[in-house]
Amino acid sequence: MTAPSPGLTSGAVARRLGVAPTTLRSWDRRYGIGPAARENGRHRRWSPDDIAVLQEMCRLTASGVPPAEAARAALAAGGEGPARTALGEGVPGPAVPTPGDVRRELRGLGRAAVRLDAGAMDELLESAIARHGLVTAWEEVLAPALHAVGRKWETSGDRYVEVEHLLSWHVSTALRRVGSAGRARTSPDGTPPVLLACVPHEQHTLPLEALAAGLAELGVPSLMFGAAVPPEALDQAVRRTGPVAVALWAQARSTADHPLARHVADTAWGVRGARSRTAVLLSGPGWAGRTPAPGMLRPTGLREALSLLHGLCATARDGAGAAAAPGGG
Repeated sequence: MTAPSPGLTSGAVARRLGVAPTTLRSWDRRYGIGPAARENGRHRRWSPDDIAVLQEMCRLTASGVPPAEAARAALAAGGEGPARTALGEGVPGPAVPTPGDVRRELRGLGRAAVRLDAGAMDELLESAIARHGLVTAWEEVLAPALHAVGRKWETSGDRYVEVEHLLSWHVSTALRRVGSAGRARTSPDGTPPVLLACVPHEQHTLPLEALAAGLAELGVPSLMFGAAVPPEALDQAVRRTGPVAVALWAQARSTADHPLARHVADTAWGVRGARSRTAVLLSGPGWAGRTPAPGMLRPTGLREALSLLHGLCATARDGAGAAAAPGGG
């Protein structure tokens, strides 16, 4: 008789779902979304049923459901089909594109860009985001199209510069449209924002624009400061807003400013005895090669960055609610 499988480790499950291992530990500790069995009483081992509950949790939180409510719904559903929110509405998960779909959409977007066909680009971008969801569309269609056009420009003797500029503008427009729709559905709740900024001398903003759009879909407030933010301006923004987190984008190692990131992580505000600091997300390939210092996180992509920031925002909400409750600190 075959022995039962011991299950997957937390690291393997995190890679499969595209979330951070710290997120899994937080969900286990805060909401009871954890493995039924632990090896030697300590090490987490996730069974298929445990993973199904996690998948349901990911679908719900990615759709903007608050983590506590998503956990209750995911546990109640037991991973059997889409969970139901308090309103009784089914929340579908993101579509999984087939390789053929992605290749066709990617080729179509590239050809429209080369033709300088603005109308076709808008239609293809809107269709990809609607069909696959923002994160998958960014990772599988939008970002690869931008990279392909950039490579074409670099290898063609400065041809196709106009193609890259036009495609970038239309991608930016599509992302801002998603962000505007998300913000229109979100009611302000007083949660501090997430600050999004490129480090000084960094001009690449589209990955941060994708992050801003994803945060808006999740109901997480953000402030986008754009390209090449001066250190003094970033410092003042942090002190004035008291953000949940600051995401600093660096495309290249030559622009990654580690002293600036350390300064932001060390910046404190608030009254004496109740000082606060912000988490810093080192976003982009420019930060690779160093182990993040305490207070800093380095997400591997858009999906993990959204998961981390959503969790930090939920923690801030829960903390504010506990402090405001009778007997709260």
